[in-house]
Amino acid sequence: MKLAQSLIALALLGAAGMAQAAGNCTVALKGNDAMQFDLKEATVSASCPTITIELTHTGKLPAAAMGHNVVVSTTADMAGISRDAVKAGAANNYVPKGDARVIAATTLIGGGQKAKITFPGKKLTAGGDYSFYCSFPGHYTMMKGKLIVTK
Repeated sequence: MKLAQSLIALALLGAAGMAQAAGNCTVALKGNDAMQFDLKEATVSASCPTITIELTHTGKLPAAAMGHNVVVSTTADMAGISRDAVKAGAANNYVPKGDARVIAATTLIGGGQKAKITFPGKKLTAGGDYSFYCSFPGHYTMMKGKLIVTK
């Protein structure tokens, strides 16, 4: 009986560890009408087969007035992508089409909406310098955070 209880306890501990590791593959962000994300940094694992970024716009304003998206890139590329996003326009979700600097990007959403993007974990390198930000014109200076990538 004690052996069975020990095995069950070990199985539960192992499952808890796997749940924590799986949680390292998804980032849930909230953006509001005050141009703020609820997180200033998020951690993901480069060993995840896929990484998912989920965005919820908790505000009330429409996308044309206060749209938000999430773009993932190296921190060094953030300003250039955001500058080029203005040229890309709303029709392209303020993300330059086919831009190799963009690792991942959600669609542009307005108040009450949600967006999600999934991309391969192998696109990130553990210890790399990455950021997540909103590329709606003028937003990236306030709506940004550090994406910490572990092994």
